[in-house]
Amino acid sequence: MTGEKKRVEVCYSPSQWHLYKNNYEIAVVIDVLRATSAICTAVENGVTIVPVSSVEEAKDYQNKGYIAAAERDGQIVEGFDMGNSPVSYKDPELKGKTVVLTTTNGTTAINIAREKETVVIGSLNNLDSLCKWLKEQDKNILLLGSGWKDKFNLEDTICAGAIADELIESQKFFAEEDSTIAAKFIYRSAKENIFSFLKASSHRKRLRNLNLNEDVKYCLTPNNLTVVPILKGDEIVAVNLEVEKA
Repeated sequence: MTGEKKRVEVCYSPSQWHLYKNNYEIAVVIDVLRATSAICTAVENGVTIVPVSSVEEAKDYQNKGYIAAAERDGQIVEGFDMGNSPVSYKDPELKGKTVVLTTTNGTTAINIAREKETVVIGSLNNLDSLCKWLKEQDKNILLLGSGWKDKFNLEDTICAGAIADELIESQKFFAEEDSTIAAKFIYRSAKENIFSFLKASSHRKRLRNLNLNEDVKYCLTPNNLTVVPILKGDEIVAVNLEVEKA
């Protein structure tokens, strides 16, 4: 550790990536409802994820014999058996296997962020473990919300605010952007009951209309997972597995 404070900032959506991306070694990609929650669940349960941006790429992998999952607008894409429901990745049959995943927002954000030295996956589910790991890295960190089709959303901002708040409070990090200050205070307003705070949010309504309340409750439950997923080449694996492979 150098003793010098590192910077942590929040970028609300991939459309703003170009405004924030310089001078950060670590990008944390967040898509609470539901891609990064599903990825964290998958990796915790021994599943390797390959994130791809388009349905066509996922179909190409599927045609080569891979297990492929695709979601658009909250629903499983026709021709695929899975989407981005985190509950589906608890299936013991998937343990030790690789799933190629494409989603409306999250996997695109991951592939935008891959220009960074390190890309890790964040959610409310792995909040404490992720914050602990980030504090140990002594690197500048950009928290990238996946948003909804390049627009701001509340749930990713709350999660990013939670991470930023924890890192800043550790006295090892500082923030300068208004986006980070706003995210921190939105999180503080929501943290006593995130589920209730997000009741009127656009994507929660969207998922409720698709009868996906079980997924929503799961995704908004902090610290029901301990994994820190990291992008290694084209694959997302657990941090400890990445160390073993290196």
